[in-house]
Amino acid sequence: MSPSNTHLAFDSGDLSRREMLRRTACGFGSLALAGISADTAIATNRPKPVNPLSPIPPHLTPKAERIIFIFMQGGPSHVDTFDFKPKLIEDHEKEVPIMGYRFNDFRTMTQRTMMKPLWDFKQYGQCGRYVSDLFPNVARHVDDLCFLHGMHTEGVAHGPATLFLHTGSINQIRPSMGSWISYGLGTVNENMPSFVTLMPTERMGGPQNYGNAFLPAVHQGTSIGRANMPASEARIKNIANPNLSASAQARQFRFLQDLNRAQFKKSPNESELEAAVNSFELAYRMQLKAPGLLELSGESESTKRLYGIGEKPTNDFGKQCLMARRLTESGVRFVQVNYSDNDGGNPRWDQHSNMPLHETHARAVDKPIAGLLADLKSRGLLENTLVWWGGEFGRTPFSQNKDGRDHNSNGFTVWLAGGGVKPGIAYGSTDEYGYMATENKIHMHDLHATILHLMGLNHKNLTYRHAGRDFRLTDVYGQVATEIIA
Repeated sequence: MSPSNTHLAFDSGDLSRREMLRRTACGFGSLALAGISADTAIATNRPKPVNPLSPIPPHLTPKAERIIFIFMQGGPSHVDTFDFKPKLIEDHEKEVPIMGYRFNDFRTMTQRTMMKPLWDFKQYGQCGRYVSDLFPNVARHVDDLCFLHGMHTEGVAHGPATLFLHTGSINQIRPSMGSWISYGLGTVNENMPSFVTLMPTERMGGPQNYGNAFLPAVHQGTSIGRANMPASEARIKNIANPNLSASAQARQFRFLQDLNRAQFKKSPNESELEAAVNSFELAYRMQLKAPGLLELSGESESTKRLYGIGEKPTNDFGKQCLMARRLTESGVRFVQVNYSDNDGGNPRWDQHSNMPLHETHARAVDKPIAGLLADLKSRGLLENTLVWWGGEFGRTPFSQNKDGRDHNSNGFTVWLAGGGVKPGIAYGSTDEYGYMATENKIHMHDLHATILHLMGLNHKNLTYRHAGRDFRLTDVYGQVATEIIA
């Protein structure tokens, strides 16, 4: 080859960093840069902001601005908490034919021994809803709650059902619901992520429950603490740099900003690079702002008492619920509060035997949840904050191992509050024993579609192109339960 054919044109002027990466070392630096840049796929009719966490206009007029999801892992028994069944009490210890139990298909009939609720139910509020003695504090808020008694879902084991609740899939790696909301709406606080999960479990789906999967990495949930860790020790990972002082970090950050501004002047249309850099800047800003949101010492003693902080059964979960209020108040779109693992054992509400343990768990969460509802309402936040309570499934109305209950994905209860849902109503129902959803049934796909709708997102339009097809949280399913929307 002649010298002219081997000329690399490095003498054409100063190289930008991007040109340097593209032209040297076989372009591998450019490939790495492309890897940290946002993917080019975007949702249908979704504007593409420069900053991937910038607020994005919703598809619809939203009823809610933020969500607090209180996850009761293990499947709390609906027939012992919020779904009152007089027939179950009447037929206690009777053998009753049950169709399609657990792994059997719905052509198989088996005989099962009914077991009445272990706790009494009473009516509360102007709406007269029945709540068991497990939740006396939440019961005082029934006029603000919307009970969904006709829930049903996929998966009869904790792992698949938990994954389905969070991602809409039982066996594939899909983005979590919080990640979809972050992707669809962005954040309203440039110093905080749009999706935070408090004390998540490392099992039963683990990080996939708050993962971004194929969505841009900036939409992954930020985990704070882990299951079984005291809430007072919960910290955001890597939030501090032990090797540099705050002033040194500030100088380093300003230097990087100067480099980036010089790059943007040469390539003003590189919006994807700018988006990636902005996501790194978010991490720096979080170092300055986020730690204070987890510090509860500035809260009044009356507020702490409201959440049960300082009382042995409720201290830990009360701190989580108060953190959730502080995070949502600061602009975080989606906050998940987890009540999950026992130390090395089954999920907390998973009583296949010894159902009286439900009382231990209810005592730990009842007052903090009621405190959160009261606090949000007193601050004027409940109206535009959607509070979602529930587990991955319910439990059977018949006994297992004499004093326990098995998993039940065929019918169970969740409740919603605030955020545009009708207060003081019960929608849907299970059969007379509480085994099967029968009327106004809501599948988990339907619940996802409804929650997205309340946040101003059309679940059919919130899509992301990956591997040659458009994905969405509800896959090809989901109907909005318009009857529960105020």
